[in-house]
This record gives sequence, C-alpha cells and structure tokens, in this order.
Amino acid sequence: MIASSSSLAEHIMARCDVLSTLTEEPGETTRPFLCPSAQQVHDAVRAWMCEAGLTQIHVDAIGNLIGRREATGRIGAPALVLGSHLDTVPDAGRYDGILGVLLGVAAAESLRETPLPFALEVVGFSEEEGVRFGVPYLGSRAFAGTLSPSHLERRDANGRCIADAVAAFGLDPTDLPDGPYRPADMLRGYIEVHIEQGPALEHAGAPLGVVTAIAGQSRLQLRFGGRPGHAGTTPMVRRALRRDALAGASEYVLAVEAMAEETPGAVATVGQMAVIPGVGNVIPGQTDLSLDLRHADDTTRRTLLDALLHAAYQIAERRGLEFHILSETHQDAVPMDAGLSDRLVETVATITMAACPTLVSGAGHDAAILAPHVPTALLFVRSPNGGLSHHPDEAVHADDVATALRALIAIILRLAAECASAGTEKDST
Repeated sequence: MIASSSSLAEHIMARCDVLSTLTEEPGETTRPFLCPSAQQVHDAVRAWMCEAGLTQIHVDAIGNLIGRREATGRIGAPALVLGSHLDTVPDAGRYDGILGVLLGVAAAESLRETPLPFALEVVGFSEEEGVRFGVPYLGSRAFAGTLSPSHLERRDANGRCIADAVAAFGLDPTDLPDGPYRPADMLRGYIEVHIEQGPALEHAGAPLGVVTAIAGQSRLQLRFGGRPGHAGTTPMVRRALRRDALAGASEYVLAVEAMAEETPGAVATVGQMAVIPGVGNVIPGQTDLSLDLRHADDTTRRTLLDALLHAAYQIAERRGLEFHILSETHQDAVPMDAGLSDRLVETVATITMAACPTLVSGAGHDAAILAPHVPTALLFVRSPNGGLSHHPDEAVHADDVATALRALIAIILRLAAECASAGTEKDST
C-alpha cells in the first residue's frame, strides 16, 4: 500500500494513463459502451480493486464493475457507494469519469485496515456518455432500477440493440433487473468525485468544489427533409426548386446559438450532423442533427426548447422542407442531498483550510440518476486549461487529486463516526 495521499495521487494519475491506452481507436482514447476495450478496462480495474482489499468483485448485467468491502464484523450491511463511469466520448481526455472510479479505489485502499460500520463499494458504471445508443446513464439507470424497456430497444449505428450488445460482451440481458439491484435502504449514500469540466474552480483558485444541483437537460435527434437534386443544374430558387436540407439545418444551428445566447444560464449545442446523400455535386435531401439543451431551471429550459422547436418548424416552412423530431430524452434538474453535501462542504473546508465553493453542474453525471433514490453528493476537482474536457488535452493537477483523496477519506470517516455514534445511542436506549 502507498502511504501518503500525494504518492497515491501520482499512482492514480499513472493508472489513468494506463486506462487511456485501452481504446477502440489507436492514438486516441475512444471507449463507447461495452466495446471490446471495455473488457480490458475491467481487467485492469478489477486487479486494482483486489489490491485495495475489495472483494465480491463482479460485473453486473449492464456491465457495471463493482467491488465491495463488508462492514467490520457484519455481512450484508448497507453500503456507502463511491464511483463514476468507465466509458468515454470519442477522442476523449483521460480523467472524465475514470478519475472518480480510481479515487474510490484509492480511498478503499487507504482505509483497508480501518474498521467501518457500513459496507464500502466502488462502482465503475459501464455507460454515462450516451455516445453509442444516443441515451446516457445506462449503467447508473440499471443500478437505480430506472432502465426502461424502451431503452433496451435503442440501436447503435450498426443496428445492434442494447440487449445484443450486452450478450456480445458475454453478459445475459435477461438478468437485467426490472427494479434496482437492491432496495434503497441497503445504500447509505453515493459520493461521486469528478473533474469539473468547466472553469469556475480555476477562476476561484479552489482545488475542489461541491455541487448543489445538476442542471436539467434535453437531448433530441432532429431531421430536416428536403429534395435531392443536381448541384449544377438546379437554379437557386429556394422552395420552388431548391429544397436544401443542409442549408435549412445550417440556418437552424445558428438560430440555436443565437437563442441560447439570449437566455441567461442556457447552453445549447448541435454536436452531430449527418448529411444524405453526402455527395459534393448533389443537393442534400436530408440532414439529421442533434440538439443538446441545458439549464439549471427546468421551466426556463422547457420554454427555450419550445421556442427552438418552433424556430425549426418556421425555417422548414419557409424553405419548403419537412421537420421531424426523431427522438428525445429529458432529464430534470436534480438537487444533491443537502445534508450529505453540507457535510462534504465542511470536510473540504477543513482539508483545504479555505471556504469550499458550491456550484451547479452544467454537465450531467451518474449522480443525477442516483440522487432521487439515495443521499448523493458530487465533489468537483478543478479542471485547468480553462476547464477543457472531452478533449485529449483534458488535465488535472496532482495536488488537487491528492486533496480530493484526503477529502474523500475524511468524509467516509466522518460518516462512519456518525453511524457508530447513532448506533451507540440506539443501544443505550
């Protein structure tokens, strides 16, 4: 075991380096849900969990990797869960999700000889990003019991549904639970550590911050339908002769940007676009695109979404195009547990000897899925380089990782002391 938090932090970052090489695309880190390289990640993290003294290490039916340490002197006690996700976006950085999992492993290793009145679990969720099937949080949804049959019908770009992907990974899709993997009363709480993926902590000069809520978000797949034609012989007569689906979609992209800029606190992004037939001398007859809309206030988000969709229909009408909503998922803003978050704020302040910032997360996290079911807290680690993330240059300071590890260990010990004290008081009565 490595004794100091600083040396453990360097060890954690070295492990992040190792996992970044386990990828579907040589030279970059690309690891979608249940891809072949995910098995290599499981093998590596499983070995580190074992070194940390975790037992009952297993992969559940959706591909979540879970390691557990039982409570001292008690089998089957409720568990405090630490974790984050193991999948990535294409050409990703090396800390998004992974850092939280490995911090959980390091905390378990540091507390290996420390008696705890509750079980300690570390989970690496198999899917959070929503890249392969267009719906996020598959791992934590299954863990929480909110994975619906409609989710399982989703298909990837190759036409493979989620059940097929689960089977191809060597798991049994019939084992997917209809409800949570265990009753909520068997979980004491969930604590996720994650890089901020934004600039707030860097601007504040703070290594850590505690999230009070996760912004609500809407993700849609949209389609502008036009009419293909010869690029050289079709006159530039819009609507009558030219029904250019890409031109309509492009106008819409700029409208999305402008309308979001006019709404304080909103962020809206078109991150995907597919042009059909996609030939240089053919007028595009169809363009599919994504829309990602987020805001901390759900009413504002819904109002803006209605306006954005109205704008799309207006653009389509003016250009003689069709407009369709192919799919949509919505996640309301999710508050973190006030009691657990307040304890975490106090713990961080004690560790850093400075006030701990609190902030709203614009990015979604597995904590958003767990929070309605179990007390949940989300700890952010400062992201340098202006908060750059979802990019190979994503970074984190080793000293901040060491501080996060100390804070994670300290909050576990605080919760353990409170639990033991409550048990003593109960016994005395």
